[in-house]
Amino acid sequence: MTSSYVIALGSNRRGRHGRPADEVRAALAAIGGVVMTSPLVSTAPLGPARRRFVNAAALIESDDSPPELLARLKAIESAFGRRRGQRWTDRVIDLDIILWSGGAWASDGLTVPHPDFRRRDFVLGPVAAIVPDWRDPMTGLTMRQLGARLR
Repeated sequence: MTSSYVIALGSNRRGRHGRPADEVRAALAAIGGVVMTSPLVSTAPLGPARRRFVNAAALIESDDSPPELLARLKAIESAFGRRRGQRWTDRVIDLDIILWSGGAWASDGLTVPHPDFRRRDFVLGPVAAIVPDWRDPMTGLTMRQLGARLR
């Protein structure tokens, strides 16, 4: 069964595809099933990262279950040169499942909706740009409403 997912993408380090914006575009191609993408936005780093990030969101369609999609996204990150370790450091690519058309999901290593997306404008802004009327299954609020509350 085909599901819709909202994926957040971010990069602040050059990789084999080029600048961070090029890494995000290459990741979109690698993910596949893209229905819509937000504009790329430049955002300040969070935590110990030093370089500005390029962030975006994509609405995709996939036959993968949430854990299957997560495994595929982690494989893409690895293929792009993402190194695991310290959180919030510079990275070639970061791919996160933010929302799923099936509502909420919780299992070892995966929670959908992403637990922190409501507090992160660099995620919520791009998400609201592509799916403003999608509702957060936890709060019932639309992405547009969550964005207005954050700002």
